Amino acid sequence: MGKKEEFERERERLNQLVLKQDHLGIKRFFNLDSAAYQDGELSGKSKELLGLVASTVLRCDDCIRYHLIRCVEAGYTQTELNEALNVALVVGGSITIPHLRRAYELLDELAS
Repeated sequence: MGKKEEFERERERLNQLVLKQDHLGIKRFFNLDSAAYQDGELSGKSKELLGLVASTVLRCDDCIRYHLIRCVEAGYTQTELNEALNVALVVGGSITIPHLRRAYELLDELAS
C-alpha cells in the first residue's frame, strides 16, 4: 500500500472515530471545513491550492497530504505545485523544509 492509500485509510478511520461521538459542534466544524472548499467566488480547485500553502506554512503534515492529493486530483501540474510550495516556503521559512520534503515524497508517489 502506498502513502496515499495509507493516509486516506487512516484519515477515514479516525474521522469515523471522531464523528461517532455525535457532537453537534464537531459535526458543524467538519461541515464548515468541507463547505469552505466548494466553488464560490474562487473555484474549489483554487481553494485546494490555498489550503496546501496554508497547511505548509502551519506545518500540518496531515493537511499537506490531504490538500496535495486533492490538488493532484484537481489537475494541478508539477510546475504549478512547485510554485505554490515555493510560496509556502518563502512565507513559512526554513522551518517548513521537513514538511516540504515529505510533500515531495508523496508527490513523487502520486506522479508514478
